[in-house]
Amino acid sequence: MAERALGRPDAPVVVQEWFSLTCTHCAHFALTAFPEVKRTLIDTGRVRYVFRDFPLDRLALAAAMVARTLPPDRYAPFVDTLFATQDRWAFVRDADPIDRLRHEAALAGMDDASFRRALDDQALQDAILREQTEGDGRFKIEGTPTFVFNDAKRGPIITAADFLKAVDDSVHDGPPAGKG
Repeated sequence: MAERALGRPDAPVVVQEWFSLTCTHCAHFALTAFPEVKRTLIDTGRVRYVFRDFPLDRLALAAAMVARTLPPDRYAPFVDTLFATQDRWAFVRDADPIDRLRHEAALAGMDDASFRRALDDQALQDAILREQTEGDGRFKIEGTPTFVFNDAKRGPIITAADFLKAVDDSVHDGPPAGKG
């Protein structure tokens, strides 16, 4: 399970976002705050942003598995799309959510056979759940999204301003573990 991240590997602040693709709070952050965070902090080299799956239900786990099987350059755009269309696949009432997820994956370039293989990949499922368990054990995740800045959980993070303050606090606290 290769890391999915944005930003320079040597950025002074490494942020992990523990998120669930069916979490409305995660979607809100992704749609309202993340674009500014990306533009002002990730794209400028101040932050390396690491995506960490923390699926809250079986559908979020399925979505995470599909996202993880896309090529790395399509991962973040697909996650963004899933958050932007969450009401059309995760909370759909008149259709099967997995069929709606399949539709979103097809729009991202995933054929039906690859979609089925992603959902049947027991090793991938186990890896996602193992990462979730390890993250919960290490950071005591109480809800999503949870943000970890240079190995220190900070929050609540709701706005881009909250995120910027946490980055500034992290810079003052020192480099990420193993960087100095």
